[in-house]
Amino acid sequence: MASTEKVALITGAGTGVGRAVALALLEAGYSVVLAGRRREPLEETAAQGAGSGGRTLVVPTDIGDPASVEALFAKTKEEFGRLDLLFNNAGSGAPAIPLEELTFDQWKNVVDANLTGAFLCTQGAFRLMKDQEPRGGRIINNGSISATTPRPNSAPYTATKHAITGLTKSTSLDGRKYDIACGQIDIGNAATDMTERMKEGVQQADGSFAPEPRMDPRHVANAVVHMASLPLEANVLFMTVMATKMPFVGRG
Repeated sequence: MASTEKVALITGAGTGVGRAVALALLEAGYSVVLAGRRREPLEETAAQGAGSGGRTLVVPTDIGDPASVEALFAKTKEEFGRLDLLFNNAGSGAPAIPLEELTFDQWKNVVDANLTGAFLCTQGAFRLMKDQEPRGGRIINNGSISATTPRPNSAPYTATKHAITGLTKSTSLDGRKYDIACGQIDIGNAATDMTERMKEGVQQADGSFAPEPRMDPRHVANAVVHMASLPLEANVLFMTVMATKMPFVGRG
């Protein structure tokens, strides 16, 4: 198929990395389904990508809710008839407080957004990709470098991102028979609203606080486009894209 016929679905597409990836995929010729909790940021992403030529479909979605996810994939199928790429990007974190002070609701909110949502969307993608013609597709999970190494006071976020690594491996294995490839991109300090506080200083493993370098999220977007551009016979299973001078290697 020509690139202009390919369809991508991005969760968390209204801000940050999700928006950057959506715009890059539109520029690469994809039609893009924009999913997220709030309609307004999704509409803004669609407006920013309007000149690229690719079509967009805005679908406000709570990815932690099975019925909402089912509706998302039904609308994708109705509008485009297929899905070539799912970017499981949406996620959230809990307050950076001691583990013993976290509430159950704070824990559950992160698990629902980061892990359950990615699982439900992966299920929806499998059901669509395995029955379409041509069969198959690609799923890319936003793992974060917390999938490898935790920050202080980040138990819910770190636990779910470690779990995403397990989901990536299981999806890669279980998708083989359907020509579904799955990979993971681990991102470190992309310059988004989520990392704004890093300019002032965040807690380090030794308890001190220090500012951390960040990078333009367009570098992440370009990496995702590269992963998506591969034929289904090839796969980037894991990729790390990070601010070069951030304290990652050796932290913890």
